[in-house]
Amino acid sequence: MTQNREAPAFQEYASSMMAMVGYRTMTLAERGLLYSLRLECWVNRRLPADPAKLARVIGYNVGEVQSALPAVMPFFDIADGEIFSPELDDYRAHLEDRHDRQSQGGKRGAAKTNDKRKAAPDKGLKAVTATPTAYPQLPRRGLSKAKSSSDQSKPTQPLERDVPQDDDWVSDYDKASNGG
Repeated sequence: MTQNREAPAFQEYASSMMAMVGYRTMTLAERGLLYSLRLECWVNRRLPADPAKLARVIGYNVGEVQSALPAVMPFFDIADGEIFSPELDDYRAHLEDRHDRQSQGGKRGAAKTNDKRKAAPDKGLKAVTATPTAYPQLPRRGLSKAKSSSDQSKPTQPLERDVPQDDDWVSDYDKASNGG
C-alpha cells in the first residue's frame, strides 16, 4: 500500500551542524531563526525573501528577522524572490529517489512471483513458498507451573510400591500411619 505523502522528517546529525564555524559564531537569536527557516523550508519548501513578509509567515518581529537574517542566509539560497534550502531540497530528492527505487524493486519482485504462480498453476502458492524458513516455528511453552483444569480434575492416585509384605518394619509403619 503506497502512501501518497511526503517524508515527515529530515535526518540531521547534530555534530555536523555544531562543527560548522558559521553556526558556532551565531547568536542565540540567529540560531533560532536558522532552525525556524529550516523547519519552514522542510514543510513549505519556499519562503518569501522579503523580510517583512518572512516575519509574518514565521510569526516573529520584523526587526528581529532583519537583524538576524544576514548571519542565516549562508545556509539558504534565493530564487524568484523566495528563500529555499538547497541542502533540504537535495535530501528530499534523495528520499524520493530511494522510494522510487524501492517501488520499482517491489514491482519486479511481484512480477517474478506472479510468473512463478503462472508457471505452476496446479501447485498454487506452494511453488513460491517451497523454501523452508531458517527458523521454524516452535511450540510455545507456558511459564506457569500450575496444572491445567483438565489435570486438576483427575483424582490423585497413590504410587504403587513394589514392597514385600512380609517386612516387619513396613507393617509397623503402615499401622502407625493408619492410626492403629
